[in-house]
Amino acid sequence: MRTSLFRRSRRRLLALLGSAALAVAGAVALPGTAQAANILTNPGFESGSLSPWSCTGNLGSVVSSPVRGGSKALAGAVSSSDIAKCSQTLSVQPNTTYALSGWVRGSYVYLGVDGGASTWTSSPSAYSQLSVSFTTGASQTSATVYVHGWYAQGTYYADDVSLDGPGGGGSDSQAPSVPGSLRSTGKTSSSVSLAWNASTDNVGVTAYDIYRGASQVLSVSGTSATVSGLSASTSHTFTVKARDAAGNVSAASNAVTVTTDAGGGDTGFKQAAPYLYLGWGDPPSATSVMSSTGIKWYTMAFILSSGGCNPAWDGQRPLTGGNDQSVINSIRSAGGDIVPSIGGWSGNKLGPNCATAEALAGAYQRVIDAYGLKAIDVDIENTDEFENATVQDRILNALKIVKANNPGLRTIITFGTTTSGPTYWGNRLIEQAKALNANIDVFTIMPFDFGGGADMYGNTVNATEGLKNKLKSTFGWDDATAYAHIGISGMNGLSDQQELTSPATWTQIRDWANSHHIARLAFWSVNRDRPCPGGGVTSNCSGISQSNWQFTSITAGFTG
Repeated sequence: MRTSLFRRSRRRLLALLGSAALAVAGAVALPGTAQAANILTNPGFESGSLSPWSCTGNLGSVVSSPVRGGSKALAGAVSSSDIAKCSQTLSVQPNTTYALSGWVRGSYVYLGVDGGASTWTSSPSAYSQLSVSFTTGASQTSATVYVHGWYAQGTYYADDVSLDGPGGGGSDSQAPSVPGSLRSTGKTSSSVSLAWNASTDNVGVTAYDIYRGASQVLSVSGTSATVSGLSASTSHTFTVKARDAAGNVSAASNAVTVTTDAGGGDTGFKQAAPYLYLGWGDPPSATSVMSSTGIKWYTMAFILSSGGCNPAWDGQRPLTGGNDQSVINSIRSAGGDIVPSIGGWSGNKLGPNCATAEALAGAYQRVIDAYGLKAIDVDIENTDEFENATVQDRILNALKIVKANNPGLRTIITFGTTTSGPTYWGNRLIEQAKALNANIDVFTIMPFDFGGGADMYGNTVNATEGLKNKLKSTFGWDDATAYAHIGISGMNGLSDQQELTSPATWTQIRDWANSHHIARLAFWSVNRDRPCPGGGVTSNCSGISQSNWQFTSITAGFTG
């Protein structure tokens, strides 16, 4: 919040290493002589795209830093359930020895060939070269080489990959068969899910390209995909083409036309979630407050960097195994849930410390995986994140990645405001969310410390209406849809600027929020939801006369 107060397993790994060693030891044949020529396509990713490489989970991307040579490299944003395996299939000659090498950087990075040899390195902080050789079988005419990371070990990078040896006999000019039976398997107001039957190829299909009209919008290795960032109540026509390692592309599949759902003013997401900060302000018992007020959700503050791109509570406490996890477990046992707040006004934040959107998404994924989250909130503030175009875009792209990789996850972004709506930086954030197809669910403003003066209700409403108008003009939404993507996060009692939000005023704000069916209502903070009339702006009380947990009780009445 914007305030000066506060701001998978070793056995599996060993098994893989053992099989790799066996593959190397078992590579016996009477090989032909490999000619020293790199037969990979786009080996240094200098084309600026992955093609003809394909990556599992859609977790691979081309980045401009860090690189080993040239101006581009591959980044694989591994998760706890996907090693971000990026591969390329190509024609080879039977009974021939090939030399595979590549430069990699990151924790536990592997280089190898499907069904054959592989090698790995543990955790180089700079680019390190991996090399391995393999021999093709007596009738083998294709090989798939790969690079991948390891579960939950963070983003890896690869560059200048080489497969030295003779290409397969003749040139592959046969395109894959046409993908069959393209169909829609689901839709929302902003996304369409598609599936199709696999194509066949004389060598092998390496990717499927999804088109909306004449524009390619996605490339995936499997036979399903979700296209997001679409407008509500809009008709979209999709086709799919298959591609092989030689770059041969099939004809387009059958076309499918899908109309996204109406916005209807309802994203299906409603959340009353006041802030609870376990590292400050005499934190109360979360379950006792739940019992007293009926609140079900808390926004838990704050996830920061513990050094580099590593998330931790307050940048100090571990994600799992500590008091924070114990409190979250107790909240869930009592029928509630939490959304973590990542960032805030002060402290060492992940946005500037993670070098790429993929790396930042990896950090977010660690938080998501630690608790099996339904939603995350990025509280983007101050000059290091909010007023920094590079970091703004990095955060939006990271949220886009985690949303694509975690079906059903809701993404919230929280930022400051003026009394009439978003600032220049707030407007830019919204415009970039649209331009980058980040598919943010809720834009939450913080209407306090903004010169609100005596009329905190009127100025909060005006600020929210300004946000609504900006969302309408940027996304083309109607009023109801725009409201359904809005959150309000206030400050109970006295703010740092001595703005006064009384229980009566907060009740007015809640009732307005309900009548306009916004998505989210929060305040800073439950720690302060206690009386201390004349007590000023302190960490464990509101500075005004009130009853214990009165603002939390009011917030619990938010239904959207």
